[in-house]
Amino acid sequence: MTRFFAVLERDLRRFLRNPIVIAMSIVMPILYLVILGNSFQGELKNLSIAVVDMDNGPYSHRVVELLHALEAGPKTIKMYHLSDQGIALENLKQGLLKGALIIPPNFSRDVIHGKGGELGLFLDNAESISANSIRFAISGALAELKNEFISVREEQTKTKLREVELYKKVDYDQTLIPGVVIMAIFLGAMTTGVFNIVMDKFLGIEESHFLTPLTKLDIVMGLIISGLLITTIIAMLVLFFSSLIAGIYLWQILSFYSLILIITVIVLSTLGLLGMMFIILGRANHPRIVGVLGGFLNVIFFFPSGAIYPIESFPAWLKTFAIANPETYSVHALRSILFKNAGLSAVQGDIVFLTIFAIITITIATAIFKRGL
Repeated sequence: MTRFFAVLERDLRRFLRNPIVIAMSIVMPILYLVILGNSFQGELKNLSIAVVDMDNGPYSHRVVELLHALEAGPKTIKMYHLSDQGIALENLKQGLLKGALIIPPNFSRDVIHGKGGELGLFLDNAESISANSIRFAISGALAELKNEFISVREEQTKTKLREVELYKKVDYDQTLIPGVVIMAIFLGAMTTGVFNIVMDKFLGIEESHFLTPLTKLDIVMGLIISGLLITTIIAMLVLFFSSLIAGIYLWQILSFYSLILIITVIVLSTLGLLGMMFIILGRANHPRIVGVLGGFLNVIFFFPSGAIYPIESFPAWLKTFAIANPETYSVHALRSILFKNAGLSAVQGDIVFLTIFAIITITIATAIFKRGL
């Protein structure tokens, strides 16, 4: 029994000497509840759509009123009034909108003459969950408009909602591919780079670095570049095999230019996350801390990135965090390139953010890295 209690006491003391582990064990479940609970809120809200009223008649105004009621009530959509159809579609292709409703000229006249009228609904089907929510919400709102019509032949009075999907049909499992790639990058950043320093400290190997002329920059950049090579290869393999599983053949849909853009996004995302891991774990001295923080950081950065649930439906505080989350820009860029055949102009904002984030994190990581006992 004495030996048993000795082992028990030693293990308890060792655990208590790691306050970070204790704190994370308490804080992590609470943060999981907060982050996951606000990342998956059931019904989508604040999905941005443009309305282009080219009719300006009584029934087009009624359509706008019904959409305003949808905006004010369940808040499924957030309306933007535009006067030019071309601008609306361009904003939709750039990812600034989730949909565009076009009310054509003579819509009110067709309704008055018993023809029902026809509306055009353009959807960004690269995000299938948002597209389906907008489709059902607007169709439900237009049902109220149909009930106002009085005609001998009811079937002639139905307003037709002609849906136009901008891109080739994208299934839900295919929309998850960018998120899967980003998760692979995150896991690569966790298991390479600074993780090797933590293991060296734990095994006592790190002290041998003090006998060499290696500088802080040599150590940090060497580990980051090594992690970059490994993680980039892993991310590309994950992209290839996950696409095959989802029924997408990259060699058929991607040009050489698109492939270069994808590699650029992956490289910049990896550099930024590797630098961030150095900042967070650079002073850690036990692999247990890496394990505890790994799951915590994955939830914090992955779920608010828009990989699974639209950012527009987040509460204000979580939406603010998503704007500062590097994985948000990685997911947006990969989704635009893979499913929208987007060029540099559509993802240049994402690339600029990821570049700045990588430079800042690597600079801070080098500055605060401790080369000493």
